[in-house]
Amino acid sequence: MSTRPIRRSDDDSDADSPELTAVQAALAAEHAAVYGYGVLGGRLDGKRGAEARAAHDAHRARRDALERNARDLGGRPVAANAAYALPFAVPDERAAVRLAAVLEDRIAGAYADLVRATGGARRKDAAGALREAAVRSARWRGGNVAFPGLAERAAGADPAETGPVEAAGADGTR
Repeated sequence: MSTRPIRRSDDDSDADSPELTAVQAALAAEHAAVYGYGVLGGRLDGKRGAEARAAHDAHRARRDALERNARDLGGRPVAANAAYALPFAVPDERAAVRLAAVLEDRIAGAYADLVRATGGARRKDAAGALREAAVRSARWRGGNVAFPGLAERAAGADPAETGPVEAAGADGTR
């Protein structure tokens, strides 16, 4: 999955606050997660399918809340891309479960950044979202990582699976 760089509108200032920047980054990550769960949900049935639907709903709710937060901070919420490049093919249930874990790891990273950049109620909400992503990631993976949201601290983490990603077509190569 990929997220794109945050584009500024003509009326945005040149110096957005670190808090707004982190909110926008988390919003972009939520857009990518909503897309990703749409892809993987079609590959899962039964209990795993229900888990995917619940996660999809949770990410949509978080996305909507982040859009409100961006507006409250004086920004224009970053829009979703029409499509996102998946980090690997998702032909079956096994790959879908793997993608879900990757999505949650990436969301945890975005919320870890938001926790660092905010305070008060927004920080509490970001910490809750980080916790939720870590729990979902552990469920999908079948185990947890020592430092959710910090890919560089995850034992055996593959940077290709946990690092930053680009939107489909954002670099002109896809």
